[in-house]
Amino acid sequence: MYLSALFKDFSRSYIQKMIDNDQLKVNWVVLNKNKKISPKDEIELEIKTEKLDEVLPEKMSLDIIFENNDILVINKDPWINVHPVPWENWNKNTLVNGVLYHCKNDLPTINWVERPGIVHRLDKDTSWVIMIAKNDKMMKELSELIKTKKVGKYYLAIVNGLIKEKEFKIESYIGRDPNDRKKMTIKSPVNPKEAITYGKLIDYIDNKYSLLMLKLETWRTHQIRVHLASIGYPIIWDKTYWNTKVNKEVLEKYWLDRQALHAYFVDINLFWKDYKFVAPLKEDMKKIIKKEIETKF
Repeated sequence: MYLSALFKDFSRSYIQKMIDNDQLKVNWVVLNKNKKISPKDEIELEIKTEKLDEVLPEKMSLDIIFENNDILVINKDPWINVHPVPWENWNKNTLVNGVLYHCKNDLPTINWVERPGIVHRLDKDTSWVIMIAKNDKMMKELSELIKTKKVGKYYLAIVNGLIKEKEFKIESYIGRDPNDRKKMTIKSPVNPKEAITYGKLIDYIDNKYSLLMLKLETWRTHQIRVHLASIGYPIIWDKTYWNTKVNKEVLEKYWLDRQALHAYFVDINLFWKDYKFVAPLKEDMKKIIKKEIETKF
């Protein structure tokens, strides 16, 4: 598409949206999506900023790992949603609210939509390192790196049982569970997509649990949780893919009452510079993992 090459900061979907909204004119005439661009045509582009009136900046404590003019990296606390959801206060107490407040002077728009540049997400009760683009240039860069699998993302998980393999690979197709739309599955999934997870045993805990480091080759919804449960080693306190009295034992001994999954660090090359963003463990998981973890796989 000629317009995609001309306006490199815009995605094809965004250009299509501008065409649909009559924001593009060729030779002073509103552009029809079927029209071909010819040499010496004069192209006029109207940029409209869309505001998220329902999502307001909200002052909150953010555990910031790194920040410059292009990117904000946060160690997200558990029990906080990334985006507003209708069944939980809708537009309050989310990471989006906090980022909007923190970046009020540095984050005017992303693709001309007034919203934080969050390009990846995880579950509410998972702690993790999250990267947030502060401008369109970084938003496009992060999205492309994720799409082309050039981001190394590593997790720590505590699973029930003593896994024997020092290193392992789980490969399957994951999709929506046809019997429960809130769950993902590897068994007869709806709209299945390939999912690959690599695992490494770090240590045993209390001769009952295994501490694992995991690397994703693909980023599918609930991928780690589904994959570990599928091989018989579910993450402790995973209320969706595991339901057992062991959760009560973990709560009584360690006071951990959320799934023991933490996005530990990210390896990434941004504009020819290598970065490793490490998110230290939160206090609740520190009570179980009483050792220093090397950021190596």
